[in-house]
Amino acid sequence: MAYWLFKSEPSTWSWDDQVAKGDLGEEWDGVRNYQARNFMREMAAGDLGFFYHSQKQKAVVGIVEVLHEAHPDSTTDDPRWECVDIKAVRGMTRPVTLEQIKAEERLGDMILVRNSRLSVQPVTEAEWRVICALGDTAP
Repeated sequence: MAYWLFKSEPSTWSWDDQVAKGDLGEEWDGVRNYQARNFMREMAAGDLGFFYHSQKQKAVVGIVEVLHEAHPDSTTDDPRWECVDIKAVRGMTRPVTLEQIKAEERLGDMILVRNSRLSVQPVTEAEWRVICALGDTAP
């Protein structure tokens, strides 16, 4: 199993929107960055990810599961762009803020800390466990 982080502006697609989709989940569409797209191509069904609210909150607010591997993004006819389908698994007991993540020495090499603009990114198992602990949420 691999771990990931999915960033979204809550005004565009929020954790509540994701939860409302239930077990059917939703496409993680609209990604137009090659590196983020390539990360989605590496994902497998069953992988887990953090759902991160960008903009004002800047926090990990939930955990999602990859339902379907990379496939054409339905929001474009351009064959270069693909997406995965994800569903909400559970919310974080306590959101974990970017400030907390940056302050945690064990997370200093995390992509979120080094390249906060990337909308889809891998998370190591060690990083996963630290963030879950910070959020008082079972890994």
